[in-house]
Amino acid sequence: MKILAGTSKGLFEIENGSANLILNAKGVREVVRFDHDIFVGTGQGLFVSKDFGAHWSAPKLVDHTVWQVRRAVDGTLYAGTYPAALFKSSDGGDTWVKLESFSRVVAEQGWCIPVEPPMASQARAIVTDADNADVLWVGVEVGGIMYSDDAGATWTFTAPGGNPDLHMISPHPTKRGVLFASTGYGRLDGVAEMVEGNAGVFRSEDFGNNWDYVWNRITPRYSRPMCIDPRVPYSLTVASAPTAFSSFKDEGGAQAMLFRSDNEGRDWRSLCDKKHSPSAANFHGLTVDPDEIGGVLVGTDTGEVWSVSKEATWTLVAEGMPAVLSIFAGEEALSEKVKSVT
Repeated sequence: MKILAGTSKGLFEIENGSANLILNAKGVREVVRFDHDIFVGTGQGLFVSKDFGAHWSAPKLVDHTVWQVRRAVDGTLYAGTYPAALFKSSDGGDTWVKLESFSRVVAEQGWCIPVEPPMASQARAIVTDADNADVLWVGVEVGGIMYSDDAGATWTFTAPGGNPDLHMISPHPTKRGVLFASTGYGRLDGVAEMVEGNAGVFRSEDFGNNWDYVWNRITPRYSRPMCIDPRVPYSLTVASAPTAFSSFKDEGGAQAMLFRSDNEGRDWRSLCDKKHSPSAANFHGLTVDPDEIGGVLVGTDTGEVWSVSKEATWTLVAEGMPAVLSIFAGEEALSEKVKSVT
């Protein structure tokens, strides 16, 4: 298994406990592979390698932070960015077109992140439908979930439980129309009261039309990273912390936790061991462990990547990196001859 860790200061390849910088770029929020192409979303745009990382393209979308890239069943690529925009590519990522229909909704609604001064909203999450290339969802922080059934020509939007602070959206691997969304306390007019129901995980069973809150009696509530295992029992894993700004630098640490559900959010159990209950380091990168059903790989703001088994056994995979923001794991993630650093 090869592991790629996107960090605040570049993309690292992890092998045999060693982490080596292979792409020098700020704020690597996304690492995803489609066939033999690796797409890396950063604060400096989108980098692509067509030879397993031996070489990297000059960045596209350089005026944007690229949060997520997803592919529709017809091969169309979509990229969500900060400031909130959605870009579309029909040629494998060589050229990108901004969907003005999406941008108009964001502008008309006045969506923003409620800090002082306010920041532009950001398109953090994308889900493409498994059967219909025209259907997609885009999660906007802070704004809501945008939905299109005509490949982005027109949009409707909703907010799970009235919560517009969308972080991640994950589709169920086998149940079409079942979606999960992680949310925070952000509201367009400020920050919501930090009580149950105002942040956490929601589930929809009807393509996002209606949402149920499934984060009952779970603390901390502010949920961001989320992943779902494509293998039975389709474990859903979510990381949470007290606030948007929780950090290892806080007095007492970040107080972060990791939870897993094997029944679509109806019940949850902690994946934290004694040392990480709660964790002094916050969790930003999270992905399914391809070597173990129910296991995950988690990255911390202290520059570590851990393997967490389904029995909540924690094994350190690598350390000494900048804050880990994203993780990709899979066979042959890169070639054995990676030498260049862009």
